[in-house]
Amino acid sequence: MHGDSILTTIFLVFGGAAVLATLAISLRQALIVAYLLVGAILGPWGMGWVTDPELIQDIARTGIIFLLFLLGLDLSPQKLLQLFRETTSVTILSMLMFASLAGVVGWLFGVGLADMLVIGICAAFSSTIVGLRLLPTTVLHHRHTGEVIISILLLQDLIAILVILILNGIGNGEVPFAEVLRTLISLPLLGLVAWAGHRFIILYLFRKFDRIQEYVFVLSIGWCLALAQLAHSAGLSYEIGAFVAGVAIATSPMALHIAESFKPIRDFFLIMFFFGLGAGFDISAAREVILPAAIIALGLLVLKPVTFHYLLARQSEPGTLSREIGVRLGQMSEFSLLIVFVAQQNRIIASETFHIVQLATIISLILSVYHIVAKYPTPVSLNDDLRRD
Repeated sequence: MHGDSILTTIFLVFGGAAVLATLAISLRQALIVAYLLVGAILGPWGMGWVTDPELIQDIARTGIIFLLFLLGLDLSPQKLLQLFRETTSVTILSMLMFASLAGVVGWLFGVGLADMLVIGICAAFSSTIVGLRLLPTTVLHHRHTGEVIISILLLQDLIAILVILILNGIGNGEVPFAEVLRTLISLPLLGLVAWAGHRFIILYLFRKFDRIQEYVFVLSIGWCLALAQLAHSAGLSYEIGAFVAGVAIATSPMALHIAESFKPIRDFFLIMFFFGLGAGFDISAAREVILPAAIIALGLLVLKPVTFHYLLARQSEPGTLSREIGVRLGQMSEFSLLIVFVAQQNRIIASETFHIVQLATIISLILSVYHIVAKYPTPVSLNDDLRRD
């Protein structure tokens, strides 16, 4: 059914999601796992009813953009800078440890040097989607938890962008130092543009037309996507641009209203994200790499919580908070899939390495979701005592 319309695709995604979500709730399973299964069943490697990966990826990425925008709305610029100072060393040290573990596993299974390095790099990142989607946004007890997680994940995202630039450069036969430098310079410039745009345009429009809620909603979407596109054009990512857009208006009196109005649209696109992740899973190829992928995934699920707990405790974070952050960041990332895809497209790694990372990421995501939902408050918990939005 390649070339289906977007309407047909959305019908299949949400029709299938409704059926499996009902079954998942009845069996007391996590809804996110149901969305992954829908993608695997209906996608190109399953029944083949949805076979346009670019359409799914574009829709899914929009959900990530809106999620980062919402997160930015809850974080002032001053607090963000303070958190970056606290978490930079934690982020870098933890990523080196995770990369070393996965790289060694790859080496033990006989992959080449380049493949070993890519596997290690992919293992170093934690999922922005799982880490933040499963975090309650309206419970004051979890506000600092969310701030620390956001700062770690944003630093990881910036490193992931630099890695992708380098991989593309290696594929073209050179290391793009100029592109890397431009990316590093673009971030503070983007922040300056966002501050000026909010100070002299957005804030004025909010004050003048705040009585018209529909206009505030449309203006917020326009602001979010404009900064996302500007960031992408400057060598950053859409997600970072959307987050900066949210941070820029976090001090606005309209921030809370905007955050509430965006939640339904965020959930719509995030279901598409998990569907797309499941649809990209090739079961036949995964059979050959199940052992190294499972070892990497399980090793990281054990090592990441312990490492984050230890490093954050050294930064004077309370033990219970650092332990929770470690569990919430205990999986591999959607950026892992993007990095390994870029490496394969540039013929830096073998196809076996691509499937190892793909399967390890999915295993870690599924198991991590189960662990988080069972142990900590989340918006999707089936336990009434743990359900928090």
